Amino acid sequence: MDLTTTTTHWAPRMLSILRIVSALIFMAHGTQKILGFPASSMNPPLLSLPGIAGLLELIGGALLVVGLFSRPVAFILSGQMAFAYFIAHAPKSFFPALNGGDAAILFCFVFLYIAFAGPGPWSIDAQRGRGRV
Repeated sequence: MDLTTTTTHWAPRMLSILRIVSALIFMAHGTQKILGFPASSMNPPLLSLPGIAGLLELIGGALLVVGLFSRPVAFILSGQMAFAYFIAHAPKSFFPALNGGDAAILFCFVFLYIAFAGPGPWSIDAQRGRGRV
């Protein structure tokens, strides 16, 4: 088996891994805001902008981890990260390395990719016939 055949064979599975790992990291931001874990000084009111963002991160992240409603959820979370970048990060500096927005940009484009590429084979959507790549 040559390299092209191997990478082609593993590409859909790596899409699933990208979705799962990205969602777990993203979900940690929601658990921090909503559940206080890991402990931090951030404890926003639930109906504030950061509180709603935390709910989206927690619930949307969990849905992406298991791969349920992956395309619409990923699209919404991509938009949330674009919004977060321009509201919270861009005003601080033009440069993402200086304004702390590099993670928001990365999440935005990873989730946008998942919205178009689908969740990969290791997902509830794929088991239901809704996530074929």
